[in-house]
This record gives sequence, C-alpha cells and structure tokens, in this order.
Amino acid sequence: MYYHVYKDAANQWRWTLIAANNKKIANSGEGYFNKADCLSAIELVKGSASAPVRES
Repeated sequence: MYYHVYKDAANQWRWTLIAANNKKIANSGEGYFNKADCLSAIELVKGSASAPVRES
C-alpha cells in the first residue's frame, strides 16, 4: 500500500491511497495549493487509526 501524490488538472496537489492490488481505496477529496499541505493531510490520515467508526 502506498500514497500517490500528484498535481491535478487545476495544478493543485492531491493524494490517492493505492492498495497492494493497485486499486484506489481513498483520495484527498480536495486539492492543495502547497505540496506541504498535501503531505500534512496524508499524515493526518495515517494518524487517524484510533478514530472511532460510527454507523448510522
């Protein structure tokens, strides 16, 4: 599994999480003007392992 960081058509930074089978399983959902902000968003996702799962 890995994060793919790239620039979109609007020249903003985005990330996609790619599974071991090369399927996309998550993405940034928004573009970032600064690459550092995009990388910070990845770190937030990585650090969210203890976040609760809520069902409705």
